[in-house]
Amino acid sequence: MTSKIHLPVTGHWSLVTGHRSPVTDIMINKNFWKKKKIFLTGHTGFKGSWLSLWLSSLGAEITGYALNPPTEPALFNLCRIDKLVNSIISDIRDRDTLKEKMIESEPDIVIHMAAQPIVRESYINPVETYEINVMGTVNMLEAVRACKTVRAVINVTTDKCYENKEWPWGYREHDPLCGYDPYSNSKSCSELVTVSYRNSFFNQKDYKSHKVGLASARSGNVIGGGDWAKDRLIPDCIRAILEGKKIIIRNPDSIRPWQHVLEPLSGYMVMAEKLYKNGSKYSEGWNFGPDDNDAKSVEWIVKKICEKWGHGATYQIDKGKHPHEAHYLKLDCSKVKSRIRWYPQWHLEEAIDRIIEWTLAYKDKKDLREICLKQIKEYSDNKRKKQYMFSGFGESIVNSGDEDIWNNI
Repeated sequence: MTSKIHLPVTGHWSLVTGHRSPVTDIMINKNFWKKKKIFLTGHTGFKGSWLSLWLSSLGAEITGYALNPPTEPALFNLCRIDKLVNSIISDIRDRDTLKEKMIESEPDIVIHMAAQPIVRESYINPVETYEINVMGTVNMLEAVRACKTVRAVINVTTDKCYENKEWPWGYREHDPLCGYDPYSNSKSCSELVTVSYRNSFFNQKDYKSHKVGLASARSGNVIGGGDWAKDRLIPDCIRAILEGKKIIIRNPDSIRPWQHVLEPLSGYMVMAEKLYKNGSKYSEGWNFGPDDNDAKSVEWIVKKICEKWGHGATYQIDKGKHPHEAHYLKLDCSKVKSRIRWYPQWHLEEAIDRIIEWTLAYKDKKDLREICLKQIKEYSDNKRKKQYMFSGFGESIVNSGDEDIWNNI
């Protein structure tokens, strides 16, 4: 018979030193988010909907600002996000309305996700892409300047903002910014706008005066249940599978830093708290990407999806001519791991498993809000367990064979 062990809530024991060490910073602080006022642009999109669910589950008060959901179906509608947030349907290019709504909502934290996010679409509509992604950032930061309650701002960009030299190692935060296509380049510009506003209006030397922490966040190729965007690999796969068709892939050998959507979102949340509490220390650009072994080819991903789905799922390669897209791209996340102690939790195979789970729930007409919240909880629980594993204390739990102990963590 095993006995319950009550683990300390303020730290954990190291088997190496024999002393209690402080809890690391990689977990989401539930108490921090309760009653925090969040202004979230792009809340009707794929990532914005997941973040709205997560933040609302922690008790945050969210004002969302975005256009109507860009796809049908849309995660925003399937999960009834409009019942959880104060949803404002408006355009990020409308500077006056954006400023008015931000001031009215009196946010503590601003997270900017509104964007035109598709590479191939940017070749079709480059002007609109720049208007949304560059001037949208300018408009957001102008609204922040006029809103005296804001203490932390995160501008979410992309791994594609770097000048891609197709080399085999990850890009670091100080590498040159110069995306190739209009989408990637517009996000490079958004990063430069952020640097300029930080230098000019939210300078770290004057932090005691303005009290605003301003950072940018660059994630990898984000995947997960509920993404229905056109010309994205996972949504294209899911649509084809559900329709009983072959999956068509364009660039089978292209390698990307794939990660489940909850990975970068957890990073943004940790970073937002850091900025809120000590903005002058963390106001810079940050990579939130997967580990190197999750940088896989397009064909590897598609084969794995077909294998896990079964039922005769298959694919074929479209050998036609297509607009330029990067062949090899990944991020170096050494800085965020060492300074923030943020680490990826779900590796690529697990991310694919979660997509399959979500898609089956969609196919079976289950409550998708509940499925998302279940995955958020499981991700958070996994992060908590890994935190103890890092300390050495978790290893002793595994070796003891007493899995019930985890129930008390």
